[in-house]
Amino acid sequence: MATTESEARAIHSAVSAAIHRHWGLFLLEGILLIVLGSLAVLVPAVASVAATIVFGWILLLSGVIGLITTLRARQAPGFGWSLLSAIIGIAAGLVLLAMPVQGTLSLTAVLIAFLLVEGVVSILYAFEHRKGLSGRWSWMLASGIIDVVLALILMAGLPGTAVWALGLLIGINMIFGGWALVWMALHARSEATATA
Repeated sequence: MATTESEARAIHSAVSAAIHRHWGLFLLEGILLIVLGSLAVLVPAVASVAATIVFGWILLLSGVIGLITTLRARQAPGFGWSLLSAIIGIAAGLVLLAMPVQGTLSLTAVLIAFLLVEGVVSILYAFEHRKGLSGRWSWMLASGIIDVVLALILMAGLPGTAVWALGLLIGINMIFGGWALVWMALHARSEATATA
């Protein structure tokens, strides 16, 4: 057990040292994320289509790689299923790349389903914690309710919400991630300055 604790401390120390040494890069990445996230929030339709195109390329490339791998291992069990999976990935990628605007509707539908399921699960999870008298269950309940409400708002506004929802959520995520990196970098800089 002591070895595991010392290894964990060594890893933590190495990560901390790397952050202190390269705080400027983290700061730059954070600023870029904030700028890109702000652009996505200001022009969510463009960000939604861009996200759809990126997702299309990911599906297409993973399908092609899966197809190559499957064809090289024809004697492996499940060859037919693996081949079908690769073909579906390629087809889905091509469809998203050929029709990115329509693809945003599909991705928004997936987002709505995710928010609904995640929200219901979070609400049930919160009630389980409430029964166990564990603290902070109300935050989990609030998070679940917000997820369900967001899903219902997006669903009620379809197909119009598909134009902006994906881009807006990606933009908000990038802004929060960017600010987290900026604050981490500034904290690391002040610690590095104090020790120097």
